[in-house]
Amino acid sequence: MKKRNKIPTVIGFFVLVFGLAAGVFLVQTKQLFKTSASLDTTPSSVQISNTTDSSFTITWLTSKETTAFVKLGDSASLDQTLTDEIANPSFTHSITAKNLTPGTPYFFKINSDGTDFDNNTTPWQAQTGPTLTGTAGFSVNASGTVLDQTSTPVEKALVFLNIGGGVTLSGVTSQNGTWVIPINGVRLSDLSGYLNVDPTQTLIEISVNAGPNGISTAQIYPQSVAAVSTMVLGQVHDFRNLAPANAGGVPSSSLEAPLETTESSSFNVGDKVSTPSAKKVTLDNIDNGEIVNTQDPEFFGKAPAGTTLTITVESDDPVTETVKASATGTWNWDPPKDLTPGEHKITVKWKDTSGIWQTITRTFIVSASEGPAFVSTPSATLKATKTATPTATKKPTAKPSPTGAADIPESGSLTPTLILSIMGVGAIAMALLFWKKAEY
Repeated sequence: MKKRNKIPTVIGFFVLVFGLAAGVFLVQTKQLFKTSASLDTTPSSVQISNTTDSSFTITWLTSKETTAFVKLGDSASLDQTLTDEIANPSFTHSITAKNLTPGTPYFFKINSDGTDFDNNTTPWQAQTGPTLTGTAGFSVNASGTVLDQTSTPVEKALVFLNIGGGVTLSGVTSQNGTWVIPINGVRLSDLSGYLNVDPTQTLIEISVNAGPNGISTAQIYPQSVAAVSTMVLGQVHDFRNLAPANAGGVPSSSLEAPLETTESSSFNVGDKVSTPSAKKVTLDNIDNGEIVNTQDPEFFGKAPAGTTLTITVESDDPVTETVKASATGTWNWDPPKDLTPGEHKITVKWKDTSGIWQTITRTFIVSASEGPAFVSTPSATLKATKTATPTATKKPTAKPSPTGAADIPESGSLTPTLILSIMGVGAIAMALLFWKKAEY
C-alpha cells in the first residue's frame, strides 16, 4: 500500500487560511475607507436659529467641502426639499425653511454629498413659535465684517448672535466678508414672547465659525451692534466700549447718525433750500471694515453748514483734529501724516442742536501696497486655523448617523464579500485537488 503524502494537504490548508485572511483584510479595509469618507461628509454642529412663527434656519458644518440639501416635513414623510443657500461645495451650510405653520414641530434629514444623515437613527426636530401680538420692541440691522489673519475677507462664514435669554440669530458672510443680521424683535428662548432688550445693558455674544478656517468671538451691547468693528478669525474681541452707532436712539442700519434739527435750521445756498442730507452728518467714502490701498486717505461727507467736527483716527499713534463743514454742507479731511499698514478706527464726533454729542465710528484696514484709495480686496483662499462650535439655542446631543451608507458598493468593482467567496472556493478546490493526488 502506498503511503500518503501529507505535504500537499498542508499546503492546501495554508492556502485556505491565507484566502480567508486576505478576504477579512479587504473587508476591514473597505469598511475603514467607507467610515473615513462618511466622517468627512457627516454634518456637525447642527443648529436651529432665526426661529419665528413661520420659519427657522438650519446651519451645520462638514469637515470637507460638500454639496447638501435638507429633506423637511411635519411628519415622517419629509416631503419638502430645501436647497443650501451657501454656494456649494462648502464647509459651512445654511438653509432657511419658510412659509411654515405656527406652533408646529418639523422633522428633517440632511443629505450631504448624496448620503442622508439623521440624528442617531431619528430625524432632527425643530418647532416654529406661536403667533405673537403686540410690539416687537428693539429693532435694528446688526452688521459687521470678518477677516482672516492676513486681512483677507472671509466668505461663507456662519455668524451667530446670542442676545441674552433669546433665540439665536444667524447670518452668512458675503464675498467681501460682510454680514447683516436683522434684529426685529428677539423671541425668548421658549418662543413664548419677545425678549426685553436694554440697548445699554443686554449683552450680545457674537460667534463667527468658518469651519476649518477658524473662529472668532466678540461681546457687544445692542446700542453699537449696527456697526460692529471688524472681527478677525482666531481672535476674541471685546466691543462693549464701542460708541453707540446712533447715540440717543435705536441704531440705524445706514450707519449715519442723524441730527435732531427742524426746518427752521435749514440754510440757503443761492436761491435753493439745502437738501435733507445736509441736516445730518455723514461719512460717505468708507464702509465699516473696508480695505484702503493708500497710507494717505481722504475722508469726506456731509454736515449742516458751520458744524464743527472732531475727527480722531485711532492707531499706534492716534491723531485728532477738528474741521468745519462748508457753506454748501460738505466736509473733508486728510490725516496730517501717513497711516501705518494695519487696522485703524476713525471717529467723527459733533454736538447736535440739543447740545448732545453724536458720533460715527468706522474701522478700516490700511494695506501695505499703494494704490487707489478705498478699493475693496477680493476674497482669497482662506487660511486654516482652528474650529469650534458656537452656542446654539437648540442643539442635538446625539451624533448624526448616515442612512444606509454601508450598503453602497463602489461602481465597477468587486465587493469584499464576492472577493472573499471566490478566494475561499479556490482555496478549498486546491486543497481537495492536493488531497486526491495524495491518495494515489
